[in-house]
Amino acid sequence: MKPSRRLPAVLLTLLICACAKDPVGPPPRIAALPRALTPAEQQLIQADNRFAIKLLRQATADTRDTLPNLFVSPLSVAMALGMAYNGAAGTTADSMQRTLELDSMSLDQVNESYRSLISLLEGLDSHVRLQIANSIWYKQGYTVLQPFLDANRDFYDARVSALDFASPTAPDTINRWVTEQTHGVIDRIVDAIPDGMRLYLINAIYFKGDWTRQFDPSLTQARPFRLPDGSMVNVPTMTYGQEVDLRLTYRPYATIVDLPYGGAAFSMTIVLPSDTSSVDHLVDALTREQWDGWTATLQPEKGQLYLPKFKLTNNLGLIPSLASLGMGIAFGCEPLTADFTRIHVPSELCITEVKHKTYVDVDEEGTEAAAVTSVGIGLTSVPPTIFVDRPFLFALRENLSGTILFMGVIRHPPNP
Repeated sequence: MKPSRRLPAVLLTLLICACAKDPVGPPPRIAALPRALTPAEQQLIQADNRFAIKLLRQATADTRDTLPNLFVSPLSVAMALGMAYNGAAGTTADSMQRTLELDSMSLDQVNESYRSLISLLEGLDSHVRLQIANSIWYKQGYTVLQPFLDANRDFYDARVSALDFASPTAPDTINRWVTEQTHGVIDRIVDAIPDGMRLYLINAIYFKGDWTRQFDPSLTQARPFRLPDGSMVNVPTMTYGQEVDLRLTYRPYATIVDLPYGGAAFSMTIVLPSDTSSVDHLVDALTREQWDGWTATLQPEKGQLYLPKFKLTNNLGLIPSLASLGMGIAFGCEPLTADFTRIHVPSELCITEVKHKTYVDVDEEGTEAAAVTSVGIGLTSVPPTIFVDRPFLFALRENLSGTILFMGVIRHPPNP
């Protein structure tokens, strides 16, 4: 996959037809995790997936009039906020706990489960590269409580660095770390450091997976995509050229298609609503239970697939969405309502920014995706033929644990 490719629109055509044997054998299927999940890990995954659905719903509502397409990594946002959660106290901690859906878990359980899950997911499939990295950058000379730093270093494997925020090279230092962790697809998260900034808590997730069955580049050609207003655009569309193994499930309002990577531990799940106008309604009503029902009922079928290449980047400020989800107190700077006294005493800190940058590139070989979330803390101030030719929801997920890594909505692709 080449980062320089243009962002195309998205179309998928799936023809259910007779079987034809795949001449190229797929990688060995991964049928189970290397070990059983602990009860706390299961709780954390369920909490993160509930938060994933909430964040997608709210971010979609907040950007519907400004962004035709949306791609987020709820796991990246949850992990960056999880590091900040270690520094929160009182009602600020309570609001973060509720927003992140962590009510049933202690802070120790959250921290220990993140540490073990990072290790479990990163090495799961040799045909998929998944990297999760965390870092804390604090102003040189500013007193940050050692237990806060130790918890994030021990449980999130965070790089902890004191940095001269007044130096003109400070943003470049942070951005080099971001570039390294995302293999260059996201190269900047900090433009300039405000005078009142005291800490940056940053999470980076990088995903690169080869399709279990790759597309034939010589068969890629233009096919139509129907926009919400009824007009059509032609987009470069990939195909296998023959029937392949797919996983499908049907609802009266949507068709769900699951495309595996590597040994099938990871996949892309595409949810195609029944018409062009219903993707926003589908997202608005989406619940974790509904998502679990879709993925639990996927069944193998033979079919031929037509899937356009698409590339998408987003640069979001998430404070409005997170405030709407219930953690507005953490952003209370004037007057100061936030309580981050587990980072610094006396109380003088609040979250001043939550930046979220994402990238996804889908082509004949597979998918490359990355996300960086920066939390800045500073001082007060069903037919046999399916045409996915209309707006749809999609996600990248790990199937055996159920962890949602990325989610997105494609509703108005640009002209190729």
